[in-house]
Formats: sequence, C-alpha cells, structure tokens
Amino acid sequence: MINYFDFEKVDIRVGTIIEVQDFPAARKPAYKLLIDFGPEIGIKKSSAQITQHYSKEDLVGKQVLAVVNFPEKQIGPFFSQALTLGLPDGNEHVVLVQPTLKVPNGGKLF
Repeated sequence: MINYFDFEKVDIRVGTIIEVQDFPAARKPAYKLLIDFGPEIGIKKSSAQITQHYSKEDLVGKQVLAVVNFPEKQIGPFFSQALTLGLPDGNEHVVLVQPTLKVPNGGKLF
C-alpha cells in the first residue's frame, strides 16, 4: 500500500497530441508522439504502443493523460520524456486514458 503523499509525487497531466510519427525501431508496434502540456510543462516526447486502435491521423488533436515527472527513458534510438497512460482491452491492446471533455493543457490529475 502507498499513502497519499506517495500518490502526490506522481505528476499526471493532460496534454494534446500535436504530432505523430511511426516508430519502426520499436520492438512492439508503436508511435512517437509530441504532446503539448501547456506553458508550465511544455512539449514532451512519448512512445506509445497504441497502433492497434488509433491511426496517426486520428491521434493529432486528441487529449491524453501522461506522467510527466519520470526521468527520460531510452527506447531504442528514441528518448521518451512522458509516460502516456492507457489501459489494456480484452486482447492486451492499449486504449488511451482521455478526459471526456476538453480541458486546458497542463491540468493536473488529482
């Protein structure tokens, strides 16, 4: 079990996907994302294994939730700066966690 102070350490923010690229060097099918988290956080890169449910065109403009205070993680030649959050469907493919209404970029989950 964790306590509330542990939870407060995880900085989960909302951002808008502004660019999507294929990521052929990834071991599992994935996209490279550029996500705008607003003026306080800025734009961060993320790798996401979401190719089963989302096309590149469908992703641009979508808001997503991501952890923004992990250290960079190298994934092949790519450095991911945010962990885009998702849930597995019945076939273990990732479904993005998204707000149901548009909210300002950079909003913190609490």
